[in-house]
Amino acid sequence: MELLQYTLRRLLYLIPVIFGVSFLIFILFNVVAGDPTPILLGKNATVAQIQELRAELGLDRSFLAQYLDIVKSAFTFDFGRSWQTKQKITDIIKNGAVPSLTLTIPAFVISTVFSILISLFVAFYRGRGFDIWVRGICIGLMSVSSLVYILFFQWFFAFKMGWFEISGYEEGFPHFIPYVILPAIIWIILSLGPDIRFFRTIILDEIYQDYVRTARAKGLGEISILLKHVLRNALVPIITYVVIQIPFLILGALLLESFFGIPGLGGVILAAINSWDFPVIKAFAILTSMTYIIFNLITDILYGVVDPRIKLK
Repeated sequence: MELLQYTLRRLLYLIPVIFGVSFLIFILFNVVAGDPTPILLGKNATVAQIQELRAELGLDRSFLAQYLDIVKSAFTFDFGRSWQTKQKITDIIKNGAVPSLTLTIPAFVISTVFSILISLFVAFYRGRGFDIWVRGICIGLMSVSSLVYILFFQWFFAFKMGWFEISGYEEGFPHFIPYVILPAIIWIILSLGPDIRFFRTIILDEIYQDYVRTARAKGLGEISILLKHVLRNALVPIITYVVIQIPFLILGALLLESFFGIPGLGGVILAAINSWDFPVIKAFAILTSMTYIIFNLITDILYGVVDPRIKLK
């Protein structure tokens, strides 16, 4: 009952937050960005053409009406149509989300699970050779540019060895799998360094707590302490770190999608930016903000689930 009441209160608190976020997006795109019609029409556009296009795009309406459109789209996820393609933006997002998520979700899940498991082993062997080697490898992985990984893996594993597809994408399961394996591997390699360092720090913070010394004094084994006590108490910061990253998965992986020819949301965003397609860019800003707000709520709720000591108020 307490969890339900807390969730309902937080949902009500989200309403003013959504209005505030919508206002910031409105200021950025409708006030700061200025009038995009001269850019869309070119430098030789006449005043009559500019006014006609402004009316067609709805830019001649009052600021209040345009702001309310953003608020409405935040609640309904109806973002109108693209200025360039005239397609419904919702359909554009749906079409691009499938290729992006087939890459980002498996890669994200695998990298997160591997990072937590490796961090537990590193914490178990803290201060020893294994710990030092893993930390060195993490720093090395983080020191190399993502472009280096992409170009080398494409040249060596796809072109030279022929183990993977160099680029392209085929819809439907399991046809897309050969095309996302290599970029997923690159995603995992890029994620392991920072993830392991973060999780290792969190787990080591818990290992030096008093309750761990008490558990050792009672004769519990080190592995049992790590899995049953340390990991459970470390779940709150781990959940925060993991869940907050989930909303950004919808944006796809711009570099990976571009180099591997995956028609995901990264390419959609890039094309919208290059063509000044404000409705599409605005839609992604709203969608990212909304998913971030929602997953922030989910994070707070999960705190009370994994740690009963946390009171939901």
